[in-house]
Amino acid sequence: MLRPSAHHDSFARENLPPPGTWPDLLLNGFEYPDQVNVAVELTDAMVAKGFGDHTALIGNGRRRTYKELTDWSNRLAHVLVEDLGVKPGNRVLIRSANNPAMVACWLAATKVGAVVINTMPMLRAGELKKYVEKAEVTHALCDTRLMEELAACAKDSIYLKTVVGFDGTSNHDAELDRLALEKPVTFEAVATSQDDVALIGFTSGSTGDPKATMHFHRDLLIIADGYAKEVLGVVPEDIFVGSPPLAFTFGLGGLAVFPLRFGAAATLLETASPPNIIEIIQKYRATVCFTAPTAYRAMMRAMDGGADLSSLRAAVSAGETLPGPIYEEWMTKTGKPMLDGIGATEMLHIFISNRFDDHRPACTGKPVSGYEVKIVGPDGEEAPVGSPGRLAVRGPIGCRYLRGERQSEYVQDGWNLTGDTFIRDEDGYFHFAARNDDIIISSGYNIAGPEVEAALLSHPAVAECAVVGTPDDERGHIVKAHVVLRPGNEPSDLMIKVLQDHVKAVIAPYKYPRSVVFADSLPKTEAGKIQRFKLRNP
Repeated sequence: MLRPSAHHDSFARENLPPPGTWPDLLLNGFEYPDQVNVAVELTDAMVAKGFGDHTALIGNGRRRTYKELTDWSNRLAHVLVEDLGVKPGNRVLIRSANNPAMVACWLAATKVGAVVINTMPMLRAGELKKYVEKAEVTHALCDTRLMEELAACAKDSIYLKTVVGFDGTSNHDAELDRLALEKPVTFEAVATSQDDVALIGFTSGSTGDPKATMHFHRDLLIIADGYAKEVLGVVPEDIFVGSPPLAFTFGLGGLAVFPLRFGAAATLLETASPPNIIEIIQKYRATVCFTAPTAYRAMMRAMDGGADLSSLRAAVSAGETLPGPIYEEWMTKTGKPMLDGIGATEMLHIFISNRFDDHRPACTGKPVSGYEVKIVGPDGEEAPVGSPGRLAVRGPIGCRYLRGERQSEYVQDGWNLTGDTFIRDEDGYFHFAARNDDIIISSGYNIAGPEVEAALLSHPAVAECAVVGTPDDERGHIVKAHVVLRPGNEPSDLMIKVLQDHVKAVIAPYKYPRSVVFADSLPKTEAGKIQRFKLRNP
């Protein structure tokens, strides 16, 4: 039963999926007041707890304390209400790279009771239009450096009528910033219900039609009070760094919610390339890093050249499976585990993870407290131990698609089906096999692409690789490997044979890539996740 909403605009409540299609929610252990505003909990409440002088955000060459961030977001909140006419429940889109101004805008919009849609700089007008129309976005805040595509999107929109620019640098020289200068530093935030929608997160949309997931105020607290507290053990002395965009729920959690919930600091990079991440780790002695396995591999090459990453106590890998060779090399070079985990936009953040004191290669770990996980077969029954099947999860957070679109595909019998194939071993550890669409069926054999990738990555000549299935008249499909070689190695027919023979020696020979193509780079998302769908359908 939902609590009374504080939203004047009832769009979010009216477009939640029908109650009977929701997953089971296991909320024991996550107790919050009926009325809670997550932005207040991350700013004003932290100042009240004595963190006012602690650094909250580092970005664009400047540190900002919790008091400064609180004042900044409160001034912006006044602008949203008094000058832009934002009403509780209105959808507010934010377009920016990762910088402190984006965090301040997100917090301000959340304080006024808006439903926020964070978006990436790479999106073009046509892609933004899908977001605007699906969520019926009424207001948008945009870094002035990125205004062109959003203006083109708004030009013919029947929903988006108010677009205001902010300065994503440290100059504060844009319309939104100028309006905020004269506003008070205190703001009475909207007393949102804990189950009012605070955030709409869009899936990556590999099919071209992203789905919109709806998350409550309490959900954003749960990911911190669950995973970040239990697995990471975040303390105020921590300094976070990472590559995932704040527009992704993975990035918003790891680079905003987690540090701010516990009085820690986040360093934000507009261009989070591995060299830039390395520079920030060394400069600020960062302790917690969130990025993808491909970036960690590049970071280890930098360590060979003398980079000092010893301040890191937690290296979190998510976004795609962590190959065993990368985990083992990181352990060898740092003596610390790399924490593989899996989450989903629908589930907001990580729900299975390794722990500092319980980790192993090629293993995703065990469920985070509060979550139940099982493996199901084609008939929906639980699969035997050791058998591959679909990953099913339920916990304090679950999938709620806007308007219930395709809700029954993701939620079945109260469980969230993530689209991943996993195996549970006899000790209760979960092992990733493949995304359901990454299983390659060749001559009747089921071949998991990530397993072939891990075999290829264990060869010293391979820097990166991505494995996909490609149609074949004789076998139905064959394994095709796209390979980026390390410097000093040249593409050749001999290199193809060397890599094929290596895979045959590491895993079952029938799994070897019958086709190997060399590339200078692989297509990736802003978070560093390899976009295999682009390789399947070039």
